Amino acid sequence: MSQNQITIRVWGDYACFTRPEMKVERVSYPIMTPSAARGVLEAIFWEPEIYYLIDAIHAIRRGRWFSFRRNEVISVISLDSAKTWMKSPEKTSPIQAGGGAPDGTQRNMLALQEVEYLITAEIHRSKLNSKHPEKTYLEEIKRRAISGKCFHRPYLGVREFAADFEWEEEAQAALERRSAELGKNCQSLWPEEDLGLMLYDVFDHEQRSEGFRWRSEADLFGKKSTVKWEGKLVKPEAAFFHAQIKDAKLDCHPERVRLLRNRIVGG
Repeated sequence: MSQNQITIRVWGDYACFTRPEMKVERVSYPIMTPSAARGVLEAIFWEPEIYYLIDAIHAIRRGRWFSFRRNEVISVISLDSAKTWMKSPEKTSPIQAGGGAPDGTQRNMLALQEVEYLITAEIHRSKLNSKHPEKTYLEEIKRRAISGKCFHRPYLGVREFAADFEWEEEAQAALERRSAELGKNCQSLWPEEDLGLMLYDVFDHEQRSEGFRWRSEADLFGKKSTVKWEGKLVKPEAAFFHAQIKDAKLDCHPERVRLLRNRIVGG
């Protein structure tokens, strides 16, 4: 196991890892995607000078399929509308959602119920000079995960499906412990399956490795530039990979899977 590797166990009542090829209705992948796993880790601990590489996702509980219909909002709040509301609220019209409202609609969702996963990931420092070694960030995320702290509540695919999380010292030990607690071998519940193409992420990890950091007042003093950050602006670029399950494990490290990229125009 890599010295900069971490393991987080996440679980929840509901999950939906939406397939992007579904234009209207939401249909979930059968297992958590690497981008959803990255989102969980960044919800627990995020720093602009580090980034996560998802190594693997273990399914402890696969969950079962269920479908329902829910109200969604079809309108989008623009930045200009938000600024106008801050200055002159009377000049803006609120979004009207709910049953029969002009800005609302009903859509079906095919989601998962009662899921549990183990996320193993690597922590890397960006190419920008970081104030701390990787060990410092590892200790910080461990402290936060053990105490249940997070920047915002992690979720399983969509925000309304909140996730609980717990620190694990090692993935195999956690699998053996959970197998004993559940009375079944977690790795035998999903021996092997070819899932086809799966969304890997919409932000290229190679671009994220360039880094980002806020500039201090000392950096800005006496300079013409007023930009308060430095780094590389990462453009959305959907990447897919051939997902395969073996022994209830989804291998998704970018060095071991082939990524197929497709730039998102206007995303």
